[in-house]
Amino acid sequence: MSEISIKAKKRILSTKGAVNKLRKNGEVPGIFYSKGVEPIPVSVPELSLNPLVYTSETHIVNLEIENDETKKTILKNIQFDPVTDKIVHFDFLGISLDQKIEIEVPISVEGQAKGIKEGGILQQSMHKLHVSCLPGDIPEHITINVANLGVGDSVHVKDLSLTNVEILHNDDVIIVSVVMPRAQVETTAVAIEGAVEEKMEPEVISKGKQAEEEE
Repeated sequence: MSEISIKAKKRILSTKGAVNKLRKNGEVPGIFYSKGVEPIPVSVPELSLNPLVYTSETHIVNLEIENDETKKTILKNIQFDPVTDKIVHFDFLGISLDQKIEIEVPISVEGQAKGIKEGGILQQSMHKLHVSCLPGDIPEHITINVANLGVGDSVHVKDLSLTNVEILHNDDVIIVSVVMPRAQVETTAVAIEGAVEEKMEPEVISKGKQAEEEE
């Protein structure tokens, strides 16, 4: 589990205008909170958050809040502007190395599924898994090799085995699967339906002719 150090400044909870000015200056407002500790409003340079947000890995953050001692944290929540997609707020959760925490870990898919050569497409239903473990056991990411997946095959939560990590999803939840393209499935269904109708039609005509002869 890799660690990243970030320097933060304490800030005073104030008006919306003051917060917007903070953002214009390249700073992002946020909150540090931990069990049994009063929340601390802070701000950090926007660029320092990028390695935590735009990544496929999970990190422990060593948060340096001005003159206070460095705090072990994880990025618990992040908010984006719906128009510009810029980071507008964050939450850092203080952690203890001897207490389990719940966290989302990114999924990394590797290999090329054999089902793709059979005409299928790879469909990833989940990109992160909600897990519980000690901070030192948090995986940077969860790797799933899909090379052996054929058309109709899937990887479920129950198929994963992680050391000292509990996955907080139902066992039968599908993470990734290989399926036939929808257009091809519909075309096949139409073809089958047409074949069934064609097969049934002569039988109906035959019965009608026999009924006429009997009359």
